[in-house]
Amino acid sequence: MITVERAVAEDAGEILTVQRAAYVTEAQLYGDPFIPPLVESIERARKAIEEAVVLVARDGPRLVGSVRGKLSGSVCLVGRLVVVPDRQRRGIGSALLRALHDAVPEAEAFDLFTGHLSEGNLRLCRKHGYREVGRERVHDHLTLIHMRRAA
Repeated sequence: MITVERAVAEDAGEILTVQRAAYVTEAQLYGDPFIPPLVESIERARKAIEEAVVLVARDGPRLVGSVRGKLSGSVCLVGRLVVVPDRQRRGIGSALLRALHDAVPEAEAFDLFTGHLSEGNLRLCRKHGYREVGRERVHDHLTLIHMRRAA
């Protein structure tokens, strides 16, 4: 059974392990092994836990997913939604997004971005009410799709 709870500083290492495993396919898709989630430090992960809403999904004792949300004015900036590769497409990402939406009731909207080739991510976001609000070409091989969900 999957449970979702607030992360604590001691979860930082496990969160990074899951994050790196989850983002390897993204790095391969875009041909960039240095995307920020793959090179993030343990110190930065701990700082995120202190400064933002960081939720983790567990299957028993195993950490199987995570998401971050940080309030900026009235908008919650969503990031680092990750699920371990062997448990993807089983509802864990959806559970994390729903829990984040509930955990930040003061947010009037939720914003996130993903790469233009990340069809699974785009599908999940659309399923949860996110709509494209803009595109940003970052490199020849990467266009970020910015999405928003009203609270």
